[in-house]
Amino acid sequence: MNYGQFIYMFPECALVVALILVFAVDFAMTKSGEWRGEKPNVAIGRLTYFMLMTVGLGVFSAMRQGDTITAFGGMYVATQAINVMKMVLTFGTFIVVIMAESWAAKQQRIAGEFYMLILSTLLGMFMMMSAGSFLLFFLGLEMASVPLACMVAFDRHRKESAEGAAKYILVATFSSGVMLFGISFIYAATGTLYFDDVCAAVSNSPLCIMGLVFFFSGLGFKISLVPFHFWTADTYQGAPTPVTGYLSVISKGAAAITLCTILMKAFAPMVEYWDYMLYIVIVLSITVANLFAIRQNELKRFMAFSSISQAGYIMLAVVGNGQLGVAALTYYVLVYIVANMAVFTVINVVEQNNNGRTDMAAYNGFYQTNPKLSFLMTLALFSLAGIPPFAGMFSKFFVFMAGVQNGEPMAYGVVFIALVNTVVSLYYYLLIVKAMYITKTENPLPTFQSDEATKLALGICTAGIALFGVASCVYEWIAAAGI
Repeated sequence: MNYGQFIYMFPECALVVALILVFAVDFAMTKSGEWRGEKPNVAIGRLTYFMLMTVGLGVFSAMRQGDTITAFGGMYVATQAINVMKMVLTFGTFIVVIMAESWAAKQQRIAGEFYMLILSTLLGMFMMMSAGSFLLFFLGLEMASVPLACMVAFDRHRKESAEGAAKYILVATFSSGVMLFGISFIYAATGTLYFDDVCAAVSNSPLCIMGLVFFFSGLGFKISLVPFHFWTADTYQGAPTPVTGYLSVISKGAAAITLCTILMKAFAPMVEYWDYMLYIVIVLSITVANLFAIRQNELKRFMAFSSISQAGYIMLAVVGNGQLGVAALTYYVLVYIVANMAVFTVINVVEQNNNGRTDMAAYNGFYQTNPKLSFLMTLALFSLAGIPPFAGMFSKFFVFMAGVQNGEPMAYGVVFIALVNTVVSLYYYLLIVKAMYITKTENPLPTFQSDEATKLALGICTAGIALFGVASCVYEWIAAAGI
């Protein structure tokens, strides 16, 4: 075995080093007995910032190598498009860690475990995205899924957190079993687990079709597409708010680009089958989620159904099996990260200053006492709804363009339904705006001062919402990468 090949996995190796370093510092602080209270939690959080910036530099250096990188006999494959997505997810994780600082600082024990779990899940996502074989893909998927369940249960004194984690791990176990069942069918039909070899050997036989259906269903659970979405609302509500934000954008983005890559690489000859599956799932995800979001009074459950709807829009970019779809998907995830994390940052700071309340009624009259946070929350919601001139409008435009690039009449119908649902989503996003600006209350949330980390997270997100759309260089950089 040539161990020199690990140099090609520099982003993953940098994450392993970061994980070991955070573990060592956390262990030293715990054993010393001198570090108590908020100071060690903040220190480990700042260390994680630095290590994530190092990982980002590692991904950037891998991108500068240009061509597709293959290691370990084709088991590991890193294309320019995958490296761009790794950069996007590292950026999103950086925002999550900043946003989580105020929450982690108040934990009764040193929060090093939380940061180690975040780095562990990101490592699993990197491995999953760079897989050239179903074997490495599944190992990366489990490396990401198991720590996520621990993160959902991190708030151990709340029964909702334990309930959400139990539902997540049970569904994750079931979806992994379904996916392995599908992979076994593919292996039985083709005799290989490597994506390129599967593409050459796959056919329209019933065995391959069933394998594709089961595999797609398994990843549908991870992305929380309808009808595989039933765990999402309870898990999002029970998890700590920073973890909910991480689940809604980083985990979803990694699973989406992985599904896109595998469909285009391994199942390209079966595009007429998975295109129709996508049509059905996209229409169901966007429509059902929007209808259920209207009925929600709890904000984290509300954002859960919003994320299911957004997952439908993300999958719209995969339809048509084209290069435009890969760029549109990556760009959509980038814009979705800054908009959604802005909303969850506001939810997090309000929750900490309002006795843990996350219901929509807590935001009644919010503008009277906290006008700046209300304004930033409104910008983020408008971007999620796709209102110009914010970045969300441009991201939706590109996925709609990608959805109709194959020219099929059914694709135009799906895009039309998505456009109609955009109006529906605007209605329920405006419910939060109405609560903040119009709804009167005798006891609005008192005025409070946000901490510096929260201000930094909101500043990054707001800059992204304002600039990622009008700065064409962002999309051009993403589109320049090939799959």
